[in-house]
Amino acid sequence: MTICDDEAMGGLLGVMRSGAGDALALADQLIADHPDDARLHFLRGSMLAGAGRSIEAHAALSQAVALAPDFALARFQLGFFELTSGEADAARDTWAPLRDRPGHYLTTFVDGLTHLIHDRFAEAADTLRAGIAANEDNPPLNTDMQLIVTRCEEALRATAPTPATAPREEASATSFLLGQLGDRGTTH
Repeated sequence: MTICDDEAMGGLLGVMRSGAGDALALADQLIADHPDDARLHFLRGSMLAGAGRSIEAHAALSQAVALAPDFALARFQLGFFELTSGEADAARDTWAPLRDRPGHYLTTFVDGLTHLIHDRFAEAADTLRAGIAANEDNPPLNTDMQLIVTRCEEALRATAPTPATAPREEASATSFLLGQLGDRGTTH
């Protein structure tokens, strides 16, 4: 098993950040040279998800987790991808090993998203805010979670009874997430 060296990985990340080249082609080239490097499959899956290539993204993220089951961020992102694809049960199964990390921001995000699956918008928002506060490692992920917090708050306002109107029916968590991601791609 060969792992991509730091220089090549840094080059890929630089191309991804700058958008100045074909990052996906570079990732494919690096994967051809280092097929067992879970990080490369994870990055490729993230790029594919952002490009709307769902089937390929799922395969790449799944490969990252298969190669490195303890790669927590890849496991979280695979579950998040599954959830946003309407596969809540698959997401919960994918996230199960993350439950062994109490207090970790990814575990807190999983807890918040689990509240969302059960249409508990207030609990989801509160728990996701706690995860955001704990996450200093991955600011783009905080951005994704903040979008969900905002949507939870909107859903709570929309379903709150007012004197002039009767309560409205809550959206399901799946339609909520699909609507959220239909407005904008994820930043994985």
